[in-house]
Amino acid sequence: MIKAAEIVDHSIELALKESWESFSLVELASELDCSLNDIRHYFRSKDDIAEAIFDRADAAMLALPQEETYQQLSENEKLITVIMCWFEFLAPIKPLVKEIMAYKFEPGHFHLQAHGITRVSRTVQWFMTVAQRNSRGVTRLTDEVAVTSAYLSCFAFFLIDQSPNDHNTRAMLSRLIKQIDHGQHLLARLLPSRKRRPGV
Repeated sequence: MIKAAEIVDHSIELALKESWESFSLVELASELDCSLNDIRHYFRSKDDIAEAIFDRADAAMLALPQEETYQQLSENEKLITVIMCWFEFLAPIKPLVKEIMAYKFEPGHFHLQAHGITRVSRTVQWFMTVAQRNSRGVTRLTDEVAVTSAYLSCFAFFLIDQSPNDHNTRAMLSRLIKQIDHGQHLLARLLPSRKRRPGV
């Protein structure tokens, strides 16, 4: 039985040779010497395969807390490292990622765009979890919105960044995270502190 990882690997190979939009699942099945039903067992569509590629980036980022050096970083440094790890995993196939994103945003692909919103939200939640950003209430909400904005802005820039090791993307992300930190400190001053009630 064919494995899901083999399907994803061969999809990447075919898409890099041709393009994400042009390679077909029939062609993929022929390359793998399997049936379309074998592919459908794991993936219902090419977009599911694309999501599996992003899942791999998630997995690389989720492994960071196991590294001792990571635990020694500050909260902001952790967030920068987490997001850059996600980008760096995709860097070797950046042209393919650009094609996938362009395909998702084609007119009429509303279902892909709706699914993309869920994907972004889930990924950002993992970013914040791994970076140990543990604020609550309004502070948590504003932090999540700000991190989402920074991530999406840097992702768009990352796709066209040609600097060595995506240095310019890292610089942009660092600047945005510092702005978030500054904004959170201002918010903390504006919000009334919660005091425990007697006997609680």
